[in-house]
Amino acid sequence: MADKNEWGSNLSFILAMIGSAVGLGNIWRYPYVLYSNGGGAFYIPYIVAILLMGIPFLILEYGVGYNFKSSFAKAARKINSKCEYLGWFLPVAVFMIMIYYSAILGWDGIYIVLSFFKGWGANPDAFFATTLLQSSESFTGLFNFIPVIAIAMLVGWIIIWFISHRDLEAGLGKVSKVLVPALFIIMVIIVIFSLTLPGASIGLAELFNPDWSLLGHFEIWMAAFGQIVFSLSLGMSIAFTYASYTKDDADLITNTISIALANSLFENFAALGVFSILGYMSLQSGTAVSELVTQGTGLVFVVYPTVFNVLGQWAYVLGPLFFLTVYLAGLTSILSTVEPLSFSIQNKFGHSRSKTMTMLIIVGTCISMIYATAFGGTLLGFVDTFINQIALLFGVVVECIIFAWIFKAEKLIDFLNSKSKTITLGKWWLLIVKYILPIFISIIWIGGMFDVVRSCSFEQMIFTIASAVILLVATLIFTILPAKNPEWNNTEERV
Repeated sequence: MADKNEWGSNLSFILAMIGSAVGLGNIWRYPYVLYSNGGGAFYIPYIVAILLMGIPFLILEYGVGYNFKSSFAKAARKINSKCEYLGWFLPVAVFMIMIYYSAILGWDGIYIVLSFFKGWGANPDAFFATTLLQSSESFTGLFNFIPVIAIAMLVGWIIIWFISHRDLEAGLGKVSKVLVPALFIIMVIIVIFSLTLPGASIGLAELFNPDWSLLGHFEIWMAAFGQIVFSLSLGMSIAFTYASYTKDDADLITNTISIALANSLFENFAALGVFSILGYMSLQSGTAVSELVTQGTGLVFVVYPTVFNVLGQWAYVLGPLFFLTVYLAGLTSILSTVEPLSFSIQNKFGHSRSKTMTMLIIVGTCISMIYATAFGGTLLGFVDTFINQIALLFGVVVECIIFAWIFKAEKLIDFLNSKSKTITLGKWWLLIVKYILPIFISIIWIGGMFDVVRSCSFEQMIFTIASAVILLVATLIFTILPAKNPEWNNTEERV
């Protein structure tokens, strides 16, 4: 194969994995989750979730990925030929995330430009929903194409292609060494400035005010475990794929701890900046912080521009820096979401990395244009809910069972311990990955399904079913297509 799928160094692997984990969710999801689940009290279930699920599951994914040194689909087939369908299910689901993430990246690209002259005007809410997105909750919005969003998305796709179609180290590896440190540096600048704003202490007091009574509620624990699943991209086949690119001397346990720690530090640091700015906004407007707090696109594209409108001259520095940070976070996450499907296609059909990436990005670009319509924002919410609360969590549960039980996770212990400079695995790890994790994630999955069904509108139900059909059919096609690579059935194990 002409293209080489191997990291040039352990640093490339760690930074690329941090880039995958540190994404939009850290900036727009985590501060809201922390605030709405007991503030400072949330740290107890949050730390438990990292130790009990985040690190053990990542170690499992890394260990199995390194063992097979192949794509997720090929490894699943090797473990048991009946598992190949799941081997394609997760990479296809993650690719669907990439497609709608490209729309958010496009929106943010527009806001980078707007931030230099506060182009969102005096009413950022109306600008975002009505002027830019031209939001429609009706199917007819699909016929209202918005060129400026399409152009912004195309720019993002070109950047993604330029990086991803090269050899792994020359493209993603090299870019991760620049983007990830830049992401952290810019966030540090934003947070330090935010902490100096009048009223910052108001926001921080709201954020960290602990409500210890919530620790007895089931919801706060589920919120913590759900946050770690999404934040560390658990079970998305990304960690598996990245580990399969590692060199033979990688200390996967220590790498796991480093990545989990970096991700946690980033999202908690980002929360300081978010709530310092909300505190400033509360002081200026006389509105309670509780009425300003939101998650998702509302925080990034409405609340922040509202703050910049009253920030004065500093807004022309802080605004572009903030939206650039969001762009880099989105870019590093998106780059990781194409790897699992790309590597699986390379393995089964014998295509080069360059050809496969180019093909996938052309397909992704074409499909993504549905989000450049007036119905795009509404549709994005529907697909995001289906993928994250239904499809991926189901995949995580099944992946846990396949890796821990059918593959037999105990085979990894001696190998992983032999290279570890930090902790050693034992029966405690097997107890977690074989029993505790499948049960906990199943509970989160059932809760997510219940939420979707309970709150689902007719339009959402239609597009949830459509998304499910597309995912299942695409997975089936990849599974039943005959392999063209003679190496497809040959997989060596290292453990």
